[in-house]
Amino acid sequence: MRCPYCKHERSRVIDTSHDARGGVRRRRECENCRQRFSTYERPILATPLIVKQDGTREEFDRDKLIRGIRISCAKRPVSAADIERLVGEIEATLQAMGRAEVSSRVVGDMVIAGLKDLDQIAYIRYAIVYLGLDDLGAIRGEIDRILES
Repeated sequence: MRCPYCKHERSRVIDTSHDARGGVRRRRECENCRQRFSTYERPILATPLIVKQDGTREEFDRDKLIRGIRISCAKRPVSAADIERLVGEIEATLQAMGRAEVSSRVVGDMVIAGLKDLDQIAYIRYAIVYLGLDDLGAIRGEIDRILES
């Protein structure tokens, strides 16, 4: 592992811990400059292609999903760890499906369900775009459904 400070190629592992999703966090020390840094390793599993509404296909992009969720959670009390956890759960579910292609609607539905539990305002923000709520009546109807449940 290359040191992020001095770019030396050798470091020594000080501590290793595992998380619930199968990732490994390692605390390292550079053998040259003695600076300490952390690395995170997670297995690369095949995710299905995402089939968009217009029929085009694209690779699942974890960062793109995180950006979209962060936008809906802007200025809300939702931690980065909660967003990472939600995206991790969605990615794991897609991998567990074992399919080569999945509709973008499936991914959107998972995000909607996760945001509904995480933060209701973020859910409404995401739903306005995802569900195409284009007038106040439709938005109010969605808010009323949340308040009833």
